[in-house]
Amino acid sequence: MFSRAYQAVDTNIRMLLTIVERVHFVSHNPDLRKELRLKIAVTAWMSGTKGLASELAKQGEIAEQMGFHSFWLPENHFGDHRSLPAPLMLLSAVAATTSRIGLGSTSYLLPIRNPILAAEEVAVLDRLSGGRVILGVGRGVQPAMFDVFDIPVKEKRLRFKKNLDIMIDAWRGKPIIPAEGNQESICLAPLPVQTPHPPIWVAAFGPLALKQAGTLGLPYLASPVETLTTLTENYQTHREHAKNAGVTDISATPVMRTLFVSNNKTQVKEVKAALEGGMGHAMRPESATVDDWTIIGEPSYVREKILEYENKTGMTHLIVRGQIPGISNEAQLVNFEQLLALF
Repeated sequence: MFSRAYQAVDTNIRMLLTIVERVHFVSHNPDLRKELRLKIAVTAWMSGTKGLASELAKQGEIAEQMGFHSFWLPENHFGDHRSLPAPLMLLSAVAATTSRIGLGSTSYLLPIRNPILAAEEVAVLDRLSGGRVILGVGRGVQPAMFDVFDIPVKEKRLRFKKNLDIMIDAWRGKPIIPAEGNQESICLAPLPVQTPHPPIWVAAFGPLALKQAGTLGLPYLASPVETLTTLTENYQTHREHAKNAGVTDISATPVMRTLFVSNNKTQVKEVKAALEGGMGHAMRPESATVDDWTIIGEPSYVREKILEYENKTGMTHLIVRGQIPGISNEAQLVNFEQLLALF
């Protein structure tokens, strides 16, 4: 049974690669597709094979061939077989089969980790990939997760800041334990390829998290479920906190969105209906429509909406969220093809 399931996945992946080969010339040829100020990235869009590394690796290959800037994985714990508690380990599988595409974690959870071990794991992945890591870090929101790891929820921001400081110092080559007497100092090894460390983006939800990200002077990685109105306000708040901390130049403004582009009006309506039929979210008002927190429509609409996001938020990186309900893998790739052809 497992062999048949694996063969089915492999056949499906081969079909997807055929589609990619068809669109590769148009979407990736530098003479036809100008260099974008906006960097377009993608999360994993296939799941359901119980964590096979080959599936993630193939998705990374496809994303690289299509010309995406980076490939992203989240971190989550204690759900079902789709849970991803070790994103850096999974990204190492993608690193092994790609050579150019960036490798990102949307929220590597620092409060539950030993900071030196975390710094080592990030450094190893950065070296393994030749310096392609973008480290999205976060605190976590699941009360049960903090219970399991025996971390008081009220301490998560303090632990986040303390652990991040320790990691950055270690990446900069500062001694973990200073020399004393006949004992030599102990330093992190190996160090990341990117100096002094990979780019760090902070996933933030709520005013306290926004303040912490801004005060640190680090890019704020926006939630994929909040409305554009909320995001616009959040980015302004984040910049104000950064300015108050003496930081005037934030390196990136990344936004993650559920996005689907199609010339098929019926398909557009079906995608919107599927998302509208899902559960609401505490991070957006009940009055919000699907158009308030997604970018779904015909090509001209999607292009205009992306430009609106750029104008209102200063977005520099658009991370396209995969796994849209009811959309096949083949349709997802055609979606990517049409998105990349817009610019």
